[in-house]
Amino acid sequence: MMQSTISTLPPYLSLAIWAPILFGLLILAFGRDDKPGQVRVASLVASVVSFLFTLPLISHFDNAAHGMQFVEKAPWIERFNIMYSLGIDGLSLWFVPLTAFITVIVVIAGWQVIEKRVAQYMGAFLVLSGLMVGVFCALDGLLFYFFFEATLIPMFIIIGVWGGPNRVYAAFKFFLYTFFGSLLTLLAIIYLYNHSNGSFDILTWQNLPLTMREQIFIFFAFLLAFAVKVPMWPLHTWLPDAHVEAPTGGSVVLAALMLKLGAYGFLRFSLPITPDASHYLSGFMITLSLIAVIYIALVALVQADMKKLVAYSSIAHMGFVTLGFFMFNNMAMQGGIAQMISHGFVSGAMFLCIGVLYDRMHSRQIADYGGVVNRMPKFAAFFVLFTMANCGLPATSGFVGEFMVILGAVKFNFWIGMAAATALILGAAYSLWMAKRVMFGKIANHHVAELTDINKREFFMFTLLAIAVMAMGLYPAPFTDTMQTSVADLLQQVAHSKLP
Repeated sequence: MMQSTISTLPPYLSLAIWAPILFGLLILAFGRDDKPGQVRVASLVASVVSFLFTLPLISHFDNAAHGMQFVEKAPWIERFNIMYSLGIDGLSLWFVPLTAFITVIVVIAGWQVIEKRVAQYMGAFLVLSGLMVGVFCALDGLLFYFFFEATLIPMFIIIGVWGGPNRVYAAFKFFLYTFFGSLLTLLAIIYLYNHSNGSFDILTWQNLPLTMREQIFIFFAFLLAFAVKVPMWPLHTWLPDAHVEAPTGGSVVLAALMLKLGAYGFLRFSLPITPDASHYLSGFMITLSLIAVIYIALVALVQADMKKLVAYSSIAHMGFVTLGFFMFNNMAMQGGIAQMISHGFVSGAMFLCIGVLYDRMHSRQIADYGGVVNRMPKFAAFFVLFTMANCGLPATSGFVGEFMVILGAVKFNFWIGMAAATALILGAAYSLWMAKRVMFGKIANHHVAELTDINKREFFMFTLLAIAVMAMGLYPAPFTDTMQTSVADLLQQVAHSKLP
């Protein structure tokens, strides 16, 4: 069982969770529609301060330490032994600053685009940021469930209020899919609570003697919630609709952060609590993952809408993540986590690129573009860089995770590795095909001829993401070093049977 000791450091995790939520609520309460400039500045300051609160987690993290770090524990609902219990390890460390960083980018991205209800828009994203950080930090089962479900509310509002023409349909589809998927998870949490003599401690659950039948029930209960959130095939149909209708900031957060909540759930719940069921059902999970990697990539190839293409590519890339988790070797699992981090940077950047084009031409159809590089050379350079990262070009972050997963897959089974490697070819096909049709060639029409290149704000936003993509691609050690001990501990945990 992984042990944790109460941290003597300041409550960095509580600050990372509650600072953006508090800032968001203050902006919602006091932000005035007649003074949007003040709201934007306040939102930017709030998001940057919230991001700065997450940096000590990286500087104070001990790569060699086992168990949880920065642990905070206090009674919450004492009658039912529900604790306000927080902590992170190498599996969750990078998702906290990643969430805060992407929130800063989203605030910058919406600076000029959002003109109505600016306070509500910015406030919703800040609250959502804090709730997502809470998911990655919670060590109490019910606290995790609270944060996990609460993230649906601001995203539902963001899609439903600032989305496209079919935003209400997309918002309800997103909410119903993800909410109903989580109901069985609540049953599993209550079952584990009763089985552990009234404890919601996730770390305690990892050592419960559960029969195979119990483990399989709990595994599928968690699977339904996490698979919808990832999303895994065939529970993915809500994602393209949500992306197409969501505003640019909503698409960025949805792809870069919210999909990671489901994949993280596998690491924190499914694998360590139900190890025997995880091994028994690994073939099933690998099959679903390979379908996502190959079939969904083929679906992406035929998309005419840029947002839909990148949305389907997100499903394919997240298929690499779940594939890496269920092969039970160090390289593949580290690769899966690295892929989650990289996908946060790359998918966010891709949706921002599409947003920049949409703001200028109000079209996401690939056929409406062509020769954009002639009018927007700076933008084209960023677009091509992020496209290359999306298809896993070496020296970009997209290569690191996919390469590690393929190496782990070959070690596990050569043919599975071979099948996974085809995704690199398919990824290059749909990514480069889109870049060619949108960016290059002659100027397609007078709308493209009237385009103007990115401004200083957009250039700064893309530069931050480009630095992140290149830094992780050229020197992934800071990311992989922090997760080695925790991944080894998790694999050891999963290797030991919990059968009574």
